[in-house]
Amino acid sequence: MTQVFHRHCHSDLPFASHGDGPYIYDQNGKAYLDASGGAAVSCLGHNHAGIRAALHAQIDRLAYAHSSFFTTEVAENLASRLTDSAPGSLNHVYFVSGGSEAVESALKLARQYFVETGEPQRTRFIARRQSYHGNTLGALAVGGNAWRRAPFAPLLIPAEHIAPCYPYRDQQPGESLYDYGQRVANELEQRLLTVGPETVIAFIAEPVVGATAGALAPVEGYYKRIREICDRYGILLILDEVMCGMGRTGTLFAHEQDGIEADIVTIAKGLGAGYQPIGAMLASDRIYDAIASGSGFFQHGHTYMAHATAMAGSLAVMDAFEQEGILARVTPMGEALNNRLQERFGGHAHVGDIRGRGLFRALELVHNRDNKRPFDPGSKLDKRIKAEAMKQGLMCYPMSGTIDGHRGHHILLAPPFIITETQLDELTDKLYQAVDKITAEVLREYPDAG
Repeated sequence: MTQVFHRHCHSDLPFASHGDGPYIYDQNGKAYLDASGGAAVSCLGHNHAGIRAALHAQIDRLAYAHSSFFTTEVAENLASRLTDSAPGSLNHVYFVSGGSEAVESALKLARQYFVETGEPQRTRFIARRQSYHGNTLGALAVGGNAWRRAPFAPLLIPAEHIAPCYPYRDQQPGESLYDYGQRVANELEQRLLTVGPETVIAFIAEPVVGATAGALAPVEGYYKRIREICDRYGILLILDEVMCGMGRTGTLFAHEQDGIEADIVTIAKGLGAGYQPIGAMLASDRIYDAIASGSGFFQHGHTYMAHATAMAGSLAVMDAFEQEGILARVTPMGEALNNRLQERFGGHAHVGDIRGRGLFRALELVHNRDNKRPFDPGSKLDKRIKAEAMKQGLMCYPMSGTIDGHRGHHILLAPPFIITETQLDELTDKLYQAVDKITAEVLREYPDAG
């Protein structure tokens, strides 16, 4: 009997033995193609020589020094590399250990900004339904994942939620994509006027929504309108790029593609490529200067902030991106993946939508393609597809509750950036077998949609 408190008490997980490129091998030698990057983490695969060497070298020098006593050369260099590449005036980096910590830091910094600038009445955050920002209480509160929030609702700070940018479900007949995007963006202004804009700290959103709704990319003009509304009412724009950032959608920062600047951005996952736990919050000059010219102290902190070994690993990730031309591969390989998904699933009776950016793609599964009815929530379609894909030697990321936290299923794909054309063929072949087999089984058991 295991003494590990696993995610599920009744899971029977294979033992991971070693990794090589985009594959993880279990203790019996079976290979699993990592088509989800774990959870959009392992962007450089599982055995990158340069990152391993950098980690060994840093451990030989200094593994850890508490950030209240020292800074390190690797932390300073990594911060410079990130700010040199970041859009706008995101010139200040706060290093933490993961995505939830990064979002928690962003929420607290945003609040402290207004305390220091004389607007302590600002206490609210606005986010979107079917978003996910982390599992700590603050991040969970602003997130819109109904299932994750439910048990802890009495403990969560109040937060407002507006519609996501989800054209497959919400675009109206005869409405252009642009007009649809403007309509749902304007929900932010409507909510601000309802609650009082002077009470709101920030709007937080994922530029491309990750696992909760499945690679939902914004339509053209959506985020420009969001930025205009934030500026008009003096609220901050926090962009959560924990999953979609660090090259996943084709540019180092996902919001580069939407032509906007953020006040605060959170990153993690691909920043360390899975070789060490790491996350970061980037703040604009305006935010940093308010703290620096006020109290001079951000009232926050974590023990493993700017951990020297994690900094060295992430510097090696950045080196690989630049020296090996990794990011230049993401857009063409993403298009190649999209083409294969369209070829194999474009006519599938139970795939309603194929969407995403770069190497961040998703299939939305439907009981009836004509009317977009979802499968019955009780079918556990997501869990069954995941199990079947693992039998096939494929790691993918199926999820339920795509539409409203209860109904709808999708499969998220976030393969390593080093994946080859041949491995894309393997990915789509195995995924097709798993989806086709399980949807057929579920249809027999649940002939009518839920």
